[in-house]
Amino acid sequence: MRNNLVRKIFVILIIILPVFSFSDCKKQKKCGCGKDVLFTFTDEPCNVYFNDTGTIIYLQTIGDPYSTYSFCNPVEMYPELKNYQSGEELMVSGNAYWDCNYVWQSSNQSYQTSLYKVYNIQVTKVYLDMYGKK
Repeated sequence: MRNNLVRKIFVILIIILPVFSFSDCKKQKKCGCGKDVLFTFTDEPCNVYFNDTGTIIYLQTIGDPYSTYSFCNPVEMYPELKNYQSGEELMVSGNAYWDCNYVWQSSNQSYQTSLYKVYNIQVTKVYLDMYGKK
């Protein structure tokens, strides 16, 4: 009788123990502007693209042409950009965040090894590096 009770408890522990021991959940980064910062740009050379009204502004870094960064603050940064040509190489500083649409779409795909990634960036500084250009 006692062996039967010990055996039942042992079987229950074998079933329940993996649930608690393998629940190694890491906190995922929050998406969107002003949430968890993924990384920071400091005077990063980028090709900056924008429309005539400044409502759409995005960039691609020189080192990673597969990723796109949409400006979190296009209205604020457009006055600094309108003196340049769209697609021109400019130096950019700011904090990068995951784009929520990209996170949502990539979580619904079973194949996530794409090189193309989409981020948001809260730009703090953008300028033309006259002395670094050839």
